[in-house]
Amino acid sequence: MKTNVLSLALAAALLASAPAHAADKLTVLLDWFTNPDHAPVITAQTKGFFEAQGLEVELIEPADPAMPPKLVAAGQGDIAISYQPTLHAQIEEGLPVSWIGTLVETPLNSLIVLEDGPIKKLEDLKGKTIGYSVSGFEDAMLGQMLKSVGLSVDDVELINVNFSLSPALMSGQVDAVIGAYRNFELTQLEIEGKKGVAFFPEENGVPIFDELIYVVNKDKTGDPRFAKFLAAIEAATVYLTNHPDDAWDAFIEAYPELNDELNRRAWADTLPRFAKRPASLDEGRYQRFAEFMAEAGLISKVVPVESYAVEIR
Repeated sequence: MKTNVLSLALAAALLASAPAHAADKLTVLLDWFTNPDHAPVITAQTKGFFEAQGLEVELIEPADPAMPPKLVAAGQGDIAISYQPTLHAQIEEGLPVSWIGTLVETPLNSLIVLEDGPIKKLEDLKGKTIGYSVSGFEDAMLGQMLKSVGLSVDDVELINVNFSLSPALMSGQVDAVIGAYRNFELTQLEIEGKKGVAFFPEENGVPIFDELIYVVNKDKTGDPRFAKFLAAIEAATVYLTNHPDDAWDAFIEAYPELNDELNRRAWADTLPRFAKRPASLDEGRYQRFAEFMAEAGLISKVVPVESYAVEIR
């Protein structure tokens, strides 16, 4: 009996002195500088949901927003935050990436005009100027929106305003802007003393799509860390939904430079748009949007959804 007690005591002492199991490290490449669009990821970090899953997550802001999926494809990162339209285009290019989850499950992209301007309905865009930042998908989205009211891109004048969408609209350089985010540019206009009106692509002929998604290297979808990551994101999104003010306080404690009216209001405006089931795939949505991109000439063919999207179980 004495020997057994001593053995148990020794075993307990050894366990107590043994180091805790090291957390699995994971790098997440953001699509842009940190902002309220990333609230579930930041909340998972600040409120301990990653830690609870045994993950040590490093969030990296990109020097070039176009690079995160390419870096993940090259094995220089684990997860990239990207866009559904970008995913379809990169699959067309042969980039070895795969969807594993959704961050923002509705479009944020929109066409915005000034409330006191000449555009009251989409038909009023005929003969008007429209500012844009990036050609390609935005052109196709605008074309479909115009088509829904019997117009085409030939009926408007497109002006590249780079990323100065709100300033171009406020200054009168253009009559409308395409590619403006409804949760940021609308508020930015109002803060600057101008009220804007948004026309939503998903209400004007464009199939609904996921704005922000998680992509990984196609050959690494079986990595067990990804299931833990998505579980943490789901828990964080539920927490964020139930406790938005507490999550905001943690956000600005981590990023005090973002504590301003624009980000505070964007935080609230984006809350309803986060995917509550981030690991769930809507195959029909991806199929319909791929068909739209093919019809618009952005991709040459529609490939099976299962070839570029995997539900992590």
